[in-house]
Amino acid sequence: MCGRYLLVSAPEAVRRWFGYREQPNFPPRYNIAPTQPIAIVRLHEGERQFALVRWGLLPSWVKDPKAFSLVINARSDSVLDKPAFRNAMKRRRCLIPADGFYEWKEEGKVKRPYVVRPRADGPVAFAGLWECWAGPNGEELETAAIITCAANPSLHPIHHRMPVVVPPEAFDFWLDCRKVDAETAATLLNPAPEGLLDGYEISTAVNRVANDSAQLLEPAPVQAPTAAAPVAAVPQKRSKKSKEDERQSSLF
Repeated sequence: MCGRYLLVSAPEAVRRWFGYREQPNFPPRYNIAPTQPIAIVRLHEGERQFALVRWGLLPSWVKDPKAFSLVINARSDSVLDKPAFRNAMKRRRCLIPADGFYEWKEEGKVKRPYVVRPRADGPVAFAGLWECWAGPNGEELETAAIITCAANPSLHPIHHRMPVVVPPEAFDFWLDCRKVDAETAATLLNPAPEGLLDGYEISTAVNRVANDSAQLLEPAPVQAPTAAAPVAAVPQKRSKKSKEDERQSSLF
């Protein structure tokens, strides 16, 4: 699953990497969350186009958006068959610019956040699907979802799934829905190659959507092992019952 990600590269760097004509100016975003506007790159009249859409796919056939579950991810093994993704996979594939994503590693009842980022500087492209929903009063809403696949071996210890990363040489192959059918495009939906991404633990500050700064990328402090407390000698005679040990309760 991919429930949070970041896009912090300069707008001009993103524009050069993805090759669209528009010149949008957007701030760095360190904690992008579902239902927020996100940047996508799609093909329009044969050229790559930048657009802002809502994160959370809404198929065109949905009658009541409030009754439809929020779909932020599409599993790579079901995009060809599930009704929510099938039409978009055929006609509305897109790229989602990102500088990494967040994942939470479960250890018992504790979830520890990690950030996964490219080893090389610059953004990467997540495989995405977009849709345009038209309401009964003529309103329109464009939405998108990130396609996920099984994690590669180096990232699997953090989480068993990851976003599909489309390499630059395959951008047009993925985007061109007229020349490349859905089944052929689906051959790109594989885990990222080893060495492309690295992950490390960060602060739980990322859990709060309102936190959106570069501090989220700072590695979590390494906790030194706690030294064992010395064992006090037990007195042989005790005239009164000693009070119970009053220690600080566990944070977990």
